Amino acid sequence: MRIVLLGAPGAGKGTQAKKLIDKYGIPQISTGDILRQNVAEGTPLGKEAKSYMDKGELVPDRVVLGLVEDRLKKDDCKKGYILDGFPRNTKQAEELDKMLASLDMSLTAALSVDVPFEDLMKRLTGRRTCKACGQMFNIYFNAPKKEGVCDKCGKELFQRDDDKEATIKKRLEVYNAQTAPLMDYYGKKGMVKSVQGTGSIDDIFKKVCEVLGLK
Repeated sequence: MRIVLLGAPGAGKGTQAKKLIDKYGIPQISTGDILRQNVAEGTPLGKEAKSYMDKGELVPDRVVLGLVEDRLKKDDCKKGYILDGFPRNTKQAEELDKMLASLDMSLTAALSVDVPFEDLMKRLTGRRTCKACGQMFNIYFNAPKKEGVCDKCGKELFQRDDDKEATIKKRLEVYNAQTAPLMDYYGKKGMVKSVQGTGSIDDIFKKVCEVLGLK
């Protein structure tokens, strides 16, 4: 199983990835995580990435691909891997395919978790976080017993700036413009496996395993 995760912010990709990791013992490779790790460890690629980040610039695809390649060469990826957060556009997907082919580790599927726009907005804009203990709620799906008050510690709940409607709409617009075309790219290769990301987490996971042909 060598898959890339697709789906808009709030679709629940991370939750399903964790369940795949727990059940099948394959690593989730998040470009954000390996970027932070390499910067912290001061590896050559980490130092190069940091030089761009310190200037407020995007880390070039060449550097990110190098980080992904180094990660894939580790022993825990021999049984498979889940790529999360990369590629973000078709140009990156093309370069990734070349790199994976050179390692004889080409993708077997692109898993797309599909959620209607209205549900995504509720999932993201409905989030409320406790200022004291960090407990999270959702006013639509998992509301606190008392409005604005944490069930766990009784302190005040707040809405992060990242979760406000204007910010969420912008994130979804960016996703649709840049990342959604990956569906076409992988679709032409016959690699897209889609599941509806609504319902219980376990029901969605069951569908994920079915479309990926997992037992």
